[in-house]
Amino acid sequence: MKNFYKLLTKIDYGLLLTVTAIIIAGLFVLDSASASKESNYVLKQLIWIVAGTVIVFGCLRLDYTVLQKYAKHLYIFSLLFLLAVSLFGSVRGGARSWFMIGGFGIQPAEYCKIFLIISYANFLSSRRENLQTFRDLLPCFIFMAIPVLLLMMQPDLGSSLVYIFIMVGMLFVAGANRKILLGLFGGGTAALIIYLLGVWKLGWWCPLKPYALNRFLVLFDSSIDPQGAGYNVWQSKIAIGNGGFWGEGLHMGSQSTGAFMPEQWTDFIFAVFAEELGFIGAGTLLILFAFLLFRGLRISMLSKHTSGALIAAGIVSMYLFHILENAGMTMGLMPVTGIPLPFVSYGGSSMLTNMLGIALLQNIYVHRQRLIF
Repeated sequence: MKNFYKLLTKIDYGLLLTVTAIIIAGLFVLDSASASKESNYVLKQLIWIVAGTVIVFGCLRLDYTVLQKYAKHLYIFSLLFLLAVSLFGSVRGGARSWFMIGGFGIQPAEYCKIFLIISYANFLSSRRENLQTFRDLLPCFIFMAIPVLLLMMQPDLGSSLVYIFIMVGMLFVAGANRKILLGLFGGGTAALIIYLLGVWKLGWWCPLKPYALNRFLVLFDSSIDPQGAGYNVWQSKIAIGNGGFWGEGLHMGSQSTGAFMPEQWTDFIFAVFAEELGFIGAGTLLILFAFLLFRGLRISMLSKHTSGALIAAGIVSMYLFHILENAGMTMGLMPVTGIPLPFVSYGGSSMLTNMLGIALLQNIYVHRQRLIF
């Protein structure tokens, strides 16, 4: 117990307080966003938060470097987990990406983010000096391409994009050739935009189902799919506009209380935040997220182990994409992909995954130097 108290004196309290503030603010907005639902989402969310908190403090006694011994096992387990849900999972929201146990759902794609970050860190650590040519980088791309393909079988486009973003972020920190990365992914993004314009204006062939394609096309014209993706984005924009500078107040948002936005307690909770707490509230939330990302990057830089620096970079990349995508899609700046807002959106798998990320960041920070008891 004495050793545990000594560990508590060494954690990053700036990170801990920031996450706590985000979670508390999220609970207030979740209570408002889910007021029309019979189920008590706030109570369920609190259960996941408590479970995640136990994990965070429980992980402090472990040395994260031990996980590297099981990196290959975690990778294989992740692939089997994703394959299993693709074949035997339950369909929700058009994707076979859930295992349902009673009234609870488990989303393997969420947990596998952490498992793959750990295994990818180990993979890159042994190649850090040889990431300068396309031939060097090809195995690194294949490593993450396999789970991405398994995700596309579900199909889960949102999680696929998260995995790709994590890969790029970790490769940057590992010292991979910047020109190749920017050329491939910058050029790939430009090519995707041109292709989508061709699909939209010229009728080019597209493998995506109409509802998935429309999530991208509404970026160019919100009138596309007025009863689906276009409707969601339009209602979200109205909510954000209603919030103005100070917001309409908790439980006072006309869009959120009227339940005009679908999944407003998960995917579109940022719009509820902006409507009820206004520019001030939404801006404060984004500042808190920015500070969280800053502390995560600082932990990555302080780590004396390559694996620790890469794991921290992967977790920060995961948070960053979730924040940009979730907030961006509510404003019509990003495609609607069902990506939750970290520590705010309702969801057990999402909350536990995010808390696991904090547990790893704190563990890396605590063990940035040798502890003597």
